[in-house]
Amino acid sequence: MECFLPLLLLLFPLVGTLVSNEVNWSFFDFIVMGILILSMSFGIKQVVMTTKNTNYRILIIGMILLVFILIWVELAVGIFDTPFAGS
Repeated sequence: MECFLPLLLLLFPLVGTLVSNEVNWSFFDFIVMGILILSMSFGIKQVVMTTKNTNYRILIIGMILLVFILIWVELAVGIFDTPFAGS
């Protein structure tokens, strides 16, 4: 059950979508973001469980977070001009 706790982050855009017209997420947006959040959380949990060296652990978790943020920004606004860009 604890592995699905990061999905509670999706409550913020859900409330925003229900309350405001400025947040316009579709069902597909929630699915994609849920996959991204779960992948990131499982990756971080795996790194914490398997690595003993603290510096190495911090480096790998930082890389996971950087990749997550870059994918999120690309899907939201398209900073790399890929076909997956959101705008």
